[in-house]
Amino acid sequence: MVVDDHPVVRDGVVLLLRGDPGLTVVGSAESGRNALERAPVLRPDIVLLDLRLPDMLAPEVVAGLRERCPAARVVVFTAHGDHHGVQAALDAGAHGALLKDAAATDLVAALRSVLRGERVADPRMSTDPADRQAALDRSGLTRREYEVLRLAAQGRTNPEIARSTGLARNTVKTYLQAALHKLGARNRVEAIGKASEAGLL
Repeated sequence: MVVDDHPVVRDGVVLLLRGDPGLTVVGSAESGRNALERAPVLRPDIVLLDLRLPDMLAPEVVAGLRERCPAARVVVFTAHGDHHGVQAALDAGAHGALLKDAAATDLVAALRSVLRGERVADPRMSTDPADRQAALDRSGLTRREYEVLRLAAQGRTNPEIARSTGLARNTVKTYLQAALHKLGARNRVEAIGKASEAGLL
């Protein structure tokens, strides 16, 4: 299944995989919400997921797909190899990350590796923790504020964040409000958007 808001990319993947009888595109979606609706019906073995969708962040879609289609393997597909969203998507449970300019043979080989249970990442991608730390330093967010914001970006509610971090609900709320203030955001959606633009998500 291919999830991308550009028809040319969706059609391109179909063409690239057409020469391989073992890989068939069973369907596509143009947004995160469409992907979460269609995936349980299509039941794909692999979801090729665009990092930048118009309605949802990739980590949020990855988390939703893992919940609705636990058997499906998710591979992030992006034009931006140095984008920090790649690491956030991998943290959320993606099985790999590929660049959109991958040759057909590379794409097929990578998808076959994922089907065998391996994790794949284009060697040209930067998922260097030092890069993310630099972006974090620029934002002024503390580690805890960032952790809470990252979980919020995966679609987790405050009570869910509290459970997974071991923090009290009020503490989670305080960290989120501090993150909003530092990012100059009015609400969590805006904060997630600004953090994504800053290369944090």
